Amino acid sequence: MPDEVIISPDTRRPNRIPPGQSRTVKWPVLDAFGPPSLDPVSWTLSLHGLVNDERTLSSLQFAALPRIKVQADFHCVTRWSRLDNLWEGVSTRHLVELAGGIKPDCTHVLAHGFDGSWTTNLPLAEFLAEDALVALTHDGLPLSLEHGAPARLIVPQLYAWKSAKWLRSLEFLPADRAGFWERNGYHMHGDPWQEQRFGR
Repeated sequence: MPDEVIISPDTRRPNRIPPGQSRTVKWPVLDAFGPPSLDPVSWTLSLHGLVNDERTLSSLQFAALPRIKVQADFHCVTRWSRLDNLWEGVSTRHLVELAGGIKPDCTHVLAHGFDGSWTTNLPLAEFLAEDALVALTHDGLPLSLEHGAPARLIVPQLYAWKSAKWLRSLEFLPADRAGFWERNGYHMHGDPWQEQRFGR
C-alpha cells in the first residue's frame, strides 16, 4: 500500500469552500437511477478510443496495479462540500501508460458507468491531473455500492458528478462530447470555483 499521500491543490486554498457551497461532514448519496446490479468479481475496466493499446482489465488485474493515495475535497453541484477525503486507487496517469499512451489528437475523455446511461465528459488535462484516480477505497474503507463500488473515477478539481460511479470504461476522444448530465443541462466543464453548474 502507498505511504505517501498526494495532496490535491484545492485543499491548500485559504478558503476551501467554493462559492455557493456549504460544508458537510456526512456523505450524501446522489445518483440518477440508483445502484446497478453489479458483481465485483466480474467487474472490468475498458480503456479504448484514442489510445495506442486498447485493453480491458479484469478485477484481479486492476487490484494488482500500483496504487496512490489522494487527500482531496469533494464538491457536489447540489451545494455541499465534504473536506479531507482520503481516496486510494490507481492513478489515471498509470492507466494511460498501460494503454500505451494517448494518440496526439486526443483532447477529452468520456467516462462510462455500469448503470447503462451514466456518462460524463472531462478535458484531458483534468483527467490526467496528479490527484485524479480510479478509487477503490474512501477514508480507509472499500467503497460501498451506493458510493460507486467497486471503482469510481475521482477528479477532485471538478464538481463531483464528473467523478463517475460504477466505472465501466474510459473512452479517449478527439473532441468534447456531452455526457448524461451535460445533455440534461449541466455544465460541460464543471469547475466549482467558477460555479459552472449549468449551461455551457
